[in-house]
Amino acid sequence: MAMTIDVQVVSTEGSIYDGVADMVIAPGEMGELGILPQHAPLLTRLRPGELRILRGAETEYLFINGGILEIQPDRVTVLADGAERAVDLDEAKAVAAKERAEALLAGHLDEMDYARAQAELLEQIARLRAIQRLRERGVLR
Repeated sequence: MAMTIDVQVVSTEGSIYDGVADMVIAPGEMGELGILPQHAPLLTRLRPGELRILRGAETEYLFINGGILEIQPDRVTVLADGAERAVDLDEAKAVAAKERAEALLAGHLDEMDYARAQAELLEQIARLRAIQRLRERGVLR
């Protein structure tokens, strides 16, 4: 019998994914993490990017805005700051948000607003990269 791992992805909006997988690929702060069943326990931060959940020949693509990843030998839990299914990604909206963040960064901002605008810019760049990769894989048109 093939081994699987339970996967739960939740964000402030609620549960995005709850099921089993053969493998999970997550955007860790220090690079991509490949998680298989019986992985050693791990707790790490996630950066904005693509989360892939592989099950047989199927792959579920999600975009997360960062968060926390907890790995147990039989379970992967992603507590995402925000998450959306790849098919729901809106390129025009991401481009507009990126342009707004760039315009804010060009203005005179205090440190707090600058950090917020910079984080928004990085998130939108990651979202646009994910859209581009998903298009190349034929997941998005």
